[in-house]
Amino acid sequence: MNVHTNPENTHELRILEQIEQDPDATQADLAARLGVAIGTINWYVKRLVSKGHVKVTRLQRRRLRYLITPEGIAEKSRLAVEYVQVSMGMYRTIRQVARDLLAEARAAGFHQVAVAGDGDLVDVCRLTCIEQSVPIALENGDGNLPVLRVSGASVKLEMPDIKT
Repeated sequence: MNVHTNPENTHELRILEQIEQDPDATQADLAARLGVAIGTINWYVKRLVSKGHVKVTRLQRRRLRYLITPEGIAEKSRLAVEYVQVSMGMYRTIRQVARDLLAEARAAGFHQVAVAGDGDLVDVCRLTCIEQSVPIALENGDGNLPVLRVSGASVKLEMPDIKT
């Protein structure tokens, strides 16, 4: 299954989740929690209101309450399912890429690798090494081991330059 999501869907899901947790949150509160600008929150809230996913009621002169409509609840569920599908698809893809790269390292005569990078995909690569019974070197000080390098959402195999 090849499922893609766009950042707008991710933002909408996160905003709907926050509104569900705290309907009295201000746009400034939402912006701070989600790490985005207030103007971004304002744009998304207006969009969610226009789609019928959120209803706004005035509590006081300058205070609003955001309520998720039944349509909004259904949309939040749809977006959550899409997010999980995309995440699992990415997980499976990275695992297969890591398996293929480990097979390439083995074919070149290596039985141990180093793993470099940051983030969750590094953990996926490490788990794949364990699954494939490929020991992971804690260091590659002499540069004689292949390195599974994670950068963003990609994994590459860097083979050592072995001088004979």
